Amino acid sequence: MADPARRAVRIPADGVILDGDLTVPSPASGVPASGVVVFAHGSGSSRHSPRNRRVAEVLHAHGLATLLLDLLTPEEEAVDARSGHLRFDTDLLARRVEAAVVWVGEDPAVAHLPVGAFGASTGAAGALLAAAHRPDRVRAVVSRGGRPDLAEPHLPEVRAPTLLIVGGRDRAVLAWNREALARLGGPGRLEVVPGATHLFEEPGALDEVARLAAEWFAAHLGPGTRDPVAQQSDKHGPIVDDAMQDPRGEPPEGYRHRARPDEGDLVETDIAHARPDEARDAAAHVTRDELDDPQERGR
Repeated sequence: MADPARRAVRIPADGVILDGDLTVPSPASGVPASGVVVFAHGSGSSRHSPRNRRVAEVLHAHGLATLLLDLLTPEEEAVDARSGHLRFDTDLLARRVEAAVVWVGEDPAVAHLPVGAFGASTGAAGALLAAAHRPDRVRAVVSRGGRPDLAEPHLPEVRAPTLLIVGGRDRAVLAWNREALARLGGPGRLEVVPGATHLFEEPGALDEVARLAAEWFAAHLGPGTRDPVAQQSDKHGPIVDDAMQDPRGEPPEGYRHRARPDEGDLVETDIAHARPDEARDAAAHVTRDELDDPQERGR
């Protein structure tokens, strides 16, 4: 199978220039590109994130082009390393992701392709906000260990089908994602990876993330899929329990799916059902480092 073609790109955004890597599956691979996915990395990370690159490789095998970009300039990264301020500036992150979405719509190699957004940690908030602001362009969203709570006021504006992937032992983040699922304005799904923590470092955990993401984007960006603006009739679909699924394990059309973690996962506590403020209090023992700071490096 031919290797996908990768090229370095520079994207004007918000008054600065962002570095990125655009990778497009080769026609010789026999899998024509069916969409392009813009990646928004987590705090303290970059377009070189090995976890995001691993997910991107799996997307390439499924015929999806990818754009991995730095959401901050080197100068901004230096400032953020001292203050930690920019990584939580969701408006700034959203503007950068939106600029990337506009850019792929103008690049000759991928302009004809539908667009998806993949966000990790705080980058997920930027991806969701971009989807809310550009429903005409963003057709699907995947969040990996994301912080959708940071985009909470705008979640009802997200019409694109959204997949939230959370580790079963990532208790605080799982609580925030449960709350976010109910707030989404379009079809949504929460997938819990049993036994996984925030960074999906456990054996097989990241592979499961990549598989889920590839299947979600292939389903919603592929030929014959509907534009999210045309799916507004789905937006009030109730959350579906396992008993309501059809024999293939899929929820009925127009329903959301709330994943049920295995009994052994730590999420079987009150925090999994708490309001966001209660979840933060109950998770006080989970350090900021575990959620957003140094461990995000290399995500």
